[in-house]
This record gives sequence, C-alpha cells and structure tokens, in this order.
Amino acid sequence: MPNPFEITAARAEDIVTLGEWAHEESWNPGLYDGGVFFPTDPGGFLFGRLDGEPVTSVSVIRYGSDHGFLGFYLTRPHLRGQGYGLRTWQAGTARLAGRTVGLDGVPAQQDNYRRSGFRTCWSNARFEGTPPPPQDVAPPPGIELVDARSVPFDLLAAYDRRYFPAARDTFLASWITAPGRTALAAVGDGGLQGLAVLRACRAASRIGPLYAASPGVAAALVGALAATAPDTPVAVDVPDVNPAAVRLAEQLGLTPSFDTARMYSGPPPAIDRTGLYGITSLELG
Repeated sequence: MPNPFEITAARAEDIVTLGEWAHEESWNPGLYDGGVFFPTDPGGFLFGRLDGEPVTSVSVIRYGSDHGFLGFYLTRPHLRGQGYGLRTWQAGTARLAGRTVGLDGVPAQQDNYRRSGFRTCWSNARFEGTPPPPQDVAPPPGIELVDARSVPFDLLAAYDRRYFPAARDTFLASWITAPGRTALAAVGDGGLQGLAVLRACRAASRIGPLYAASPGVAAALVGALAATAPDTPVAVDVPDVNPAAVRLAEQLGLTPSFDTARMYSGPPPAIDRTGLYGITSLELG
C-alpha cells in the first residue's frame, strides 16, 4: 500500500518548520517571522504530509476581498518530481480562486509559474553589504527619522497601502512591533516621507519594506537601520521597476546576491513604484 498523502492546514507551531526549510533554501528567513506570518491568515499555510510527516508546503494568504499572496512553495528535496508539490500547489491556488495573486518566484520555478498563468511584473535583486554610517547618509533637510511605532498607525497603514495592493493592517501591526525588529519612519513636509523595517535573520539582517519619497530619504533609513545591527551586514530585496532603487543600492556599496521575480496572475496592481525601494518579504509580499 502506498503511503497516504494528505494536505492540511498548518498549526502555529508548524511555522517554525517552514522557517527551517526556507533557511535550507538560502532564503535567509527572519528569526521571528512566524509570530507575524501565522496571525495574518491562520488558514493560509498548508502542509502536505506523507505518512504523517510534512514534506511539502505553500502559503496562500488572503488580503481583503480580491488579493492574495503565495509563498513558501517547497517540497523536500528527496521527494521532488513525484507530484506531491503539484498537488499542494493546486490545493493552495484553489484557496485563492477568484483573486489577483502575487508571488516572488526564484528563477528555477518561474517557468512553472508561467504555465499556471503568472506573468513577471518586475525582478528583485537582493543587495547585501555594509552601507555607510548614518553620519554619511543624513536625512535631507526638513526630514526627521523617528520610531515608526510613535506614528499613528492609521497613517502607517495608509502609507503602506500606496506600495502594496491591499490593506494588510494585521500583518503591518505585527511586522513593526515583533521581536528582533527596528522600524523607522521619515517624517517631514507635513507627512510621512518614508518607512523601513529591519529584522534579525539567520545571516544578513534584512530591511523591508523600504519606502521613501526620494533616494536621499531611502539612504538615510538604510544607514540608520544598519547602525542598529552593527555586527551583521544588511540585505534589501530591490525591485528593478524602480531604477533609482537599484542605483541607490549600488551607491551604498551593496552587492547583488539572490534573485527573484514578482509575478502576478491577472493584471498587475497599480501601486506607487517610484517610492518602492525594497519589498517587505518574499513570503507574504
């Protein structure tokens, strides 16, 4: 008799396993991501289990009424090519039926995603390194960097909505307050001019999102956040749809190390691409 394979919803404690698998793929997951990811959509994490043991995964997060984001699409290496991953994919995409779905795909999977109806909207390059110290990348005149948690949350949520195609208040509230994070907002000229979050990871500390009204604001946010984690390099997943973001990463002395593509099923959502200097996460968008 073949071993039974079933797909079930993951539990909160299972998210630790997803982090381990992501680490094995060199994705450099955050140390405390599980406490943010799972509450965003508790039914949105699926495991394929073979004889009771998890062997495949996918996250299929619902945002609002018409948007979704797919991530953590993984199959244990010794079981790839046997159809378990495809069955998990099909179960996951069924949960997001009728929605515009985004994902950040690694190069090896992008052809598979295209066959499922996804189209590349832009490419992300993960830039890593040690940027200049804060005194060398001071904010532009009239701009102050403050703890983002001191800014009224409704302003932060509205600002995030400019750069992400759906409201995600539950996610954002946890993202800026979870352990191992520093969140900074750039304020001036009567409103928010930038927002960035640094989170502790297995290797380089990752900055995301990185939103800014100008390269100068983005540079100041990166420098200030990097100074809070002086013992590790930082990494930013930079979208090439904003050429100013790519130039800035290079000017800060960061070098590319890892590539993905932001892909969507359906028309690409309308967002402010000129202020998007770094995406938030590969897993939940």
